[in-house]
Amino acid sequence: MGRLETILRLSDWQGRKHRRFELEFPVHMKFQCDSATTEIDVVSKNISLGGLLVRSTLSIPEHTSVTFILSVHGKQAIRPVHLRGEGEIVRVESGGAESAFAMAVRCKAPVTQLEEYLPE
Repeated sequence: MGRLETILRLSDWQGRKHRRFELEFPVHMKFQCDSATTEIDVVSKNISLGGLLVRSTLSIPEHTSVTFILSVHGKQAIRPVHLRGEGEIVRVESGGAESAFAMAVRCKAPVTQLEEYLPE
């Protein structure tokens, strides 16, 4: 993936509360499915302070509560920084050839620790 700056591209954010950045980082998600806890590893497609869009081969139903660990890396970090968050799946779409699904997660609280890894 290389340096953060080489994979960073500002997405259109007019009318949105937070800017979105096209960043690919590993994300470990955990959620309840029936009475069991399910854990999956996915990859972010874009990230904002208020949520993220992830690629997955498994679909999580809309309105499902999730917890996640986003593993951020860049030139400011010697090793990946693990940011914890929780949110809700607010949209699920077919992801095309690269993966089966794209899922939007709205965070319950802004991922403010992410600010130091994003440009001004």
